[in-house]
Order: sequence, then structure tokens, then C-alpha cells
Amino acid sequence: MDNIIIVAVKALIVYKGKTLIVQRSIGNNIAAGDWELAGGKLEFGESLEDGLKREIFEETHLDVTIERLIFASSFQTHEYRQVVILNYLCYSKNNNVTISSEHDDYKWVGKKTLKKHLSKNLIAKLEEHGVFEFVNIDDED
Repeated sequence: MDNIIIVAVKALIVYKGKTLIVQRSIGNNIAAGDWELAGGKLEFGESLEDGLKREIFEETHLDVTIERLIFASSFQTHEYRQVVILNYLCYSKNNNVTISSEHDDYKWVGKKTLKKHLSKNLIAKLEEHGVFEFVNIDDED
């Protein structure tokens, strides 16, 4: 089997001090029911920011402003498949979310709830890269 590298773009979307998380559809083959940041796979020929805006709009119908790249990570899902994820800080002008069929639910949350719902690995990366210091995420939800 040929080696495959998948590039994905994800967004920590902030609106009035809250962060958007989305719950993967229970029918999804990978991580069904898990809470995550909006985003997805980059399409061939697409720029990173265009791909991120497309994915966010497809999943949430939000039009966001991309502030900056927060961090990147890479891991293997199989011996022949590697995933590279680029995580961005984004801001939304509103909180009117319409989720796609890829997700079952969404929440605008503060820091405490964010830490309860996202994976420990992702929270560790967000903390390692100082996200909670430069994003004003309220402790109260």
C-alpha cells in the first residue's frame, strides 16, 4: 500500500469570549460522538486559508475571520497513513450556526466546558501553545 499524507485544517472559533465546538455524527466511522473543533481535509489545489473557510462554512455556515495559525501537529493513524493538522484561531461576527450532517450538535462554550469536551491531547496542545492566554475564553458558560 502507498503511503498517504492527509492535511486537515481546524479552527478555534471565538465569538464574544466563547468557543465553538461541534459533535461528530454518531454515524461517523471515525470518533463518532466526539466533540471537536470545526474544520476538515484540505482539497487538492486549495490554499490553507481557503480550505479552512470552506470547511467552516460547510460545517457551520459561519463566515469567519482567520486571525493566525496557532499550532500544527502530525500523527499516524496507520503504518501507511499520516495526518497533519493545522489549527487556526478564528473569529466569527455572529453565533448563528447551522450544522451539517457531519455533526449532531454544537455548543458555544467557555474554558471549563471546552476542557471537559475536547480530547486531553488537544487541550494539552492548546495550553502548550498559549491559546488560553491570548484568547479571552470565559470560565462561565
